[in-house]
Amino acid sequence: MDVLAAINGNVNTIGYGLAAVGPAIGVALIFVAYINSSARQPESAGYNRTWLVLGFALVEALALFGLVLAFAVS
Repeated sequence: MDVLAAINGNVNTIGYGLAAVGPAIGVALIFVAYINSSARQPESAGYNRTWLVLGFALVEALALFGLVLAFAVS
């Protein structure tokens, strides 16, 4: 029986790929909320931008933790 394709690598990379979906959805929801709030009250866009950056940084940190753990466990 011939092997047509072989899977090389680590299962951690697949786990990180799946774990990156959560922060991607989180970032999308944060930007959607910012766009909605800026469209409803344009005068508060500057105040909301602070929370946008803070939320983006916190959600993106989850993706970075997943990346570090994917390499640390292997």
